Order: sequence, then C-alpha cells, then structure tokens
Amino acid sequence: MSQSLADQECKACTSEDEPLTESEYAEYLGELDSDVWTVIDDHHLEGTYPFEDFRDALEFTYEIGELAEEEWHHPDIHLQWGEVKVEMWTHKIDGLHKSDFVMGARMDRIHEDYKPE
Repeated sequence: MSQSLADQECKACTSEDEPLTESEYAEYLGELDSDVWTVIDDHHLEGTYPFEDFRDALEFTYEIGELAEEEWHHPDIHLQWGEVKVEMWTHKIDGLHKSDFVMGARMDRIHEDYKPE
C-alpha cells in the first residue's frame, strides 16, 4: 500500500524544477478534500475550510501556521468568522510543486478535528 500524501516528505524544490502540469498534479489533487481545494489557473491551490465559530477558525489558523514554520513552506492565510481560506504555491518556481499538495493534505488532516457537524 502506498503512503498517503499527508505522510510524505515536504521536499523543497530547486530553481531548476518546473511547475507541475495539470496531468502531473491531477493525482495529488485527487488526494485532497474536494470540498475544500481547487487549482486556480494551473498556478496555485486555493482552499476554503468551514468552521462553526471564530475560535475554531483561529485555532486552525495557528496550527497550520505552525506546520508552515516546521516545513518552511508558507501559504497565504485569510481568517474570518467561520472560514479560513488558504492559497498556496511554490514561489521559487512560480507554480505548483508536489510539496504544495503535501501541505494541503496535512491541513486536511488537521481540519478533521474542527469539521462542523
């Protein structure tokens, strides 16, 4: 059995790496929560997580911020009542890299503790 995307290493890319094409990222996108994530213009991931209140959204934001610091891979995070929007791409290559999808899968895993009923 293959390792889940959330359990894979978040590897840094080099400036020689090319952004993933749609056919290359399709499998990774399929492992993310389809109610949350979409790819915008073959350039970046955009995800919107729902919450029951501001406190849960804030705590989730803190947790994914800690994850970003651990992995040194920082998304744009927009916090508001009942919702956290995340935008992510690899700036070094100005596009998508496997590490963006690994981070998305890890965020999905964190969100499991906060999903509204």
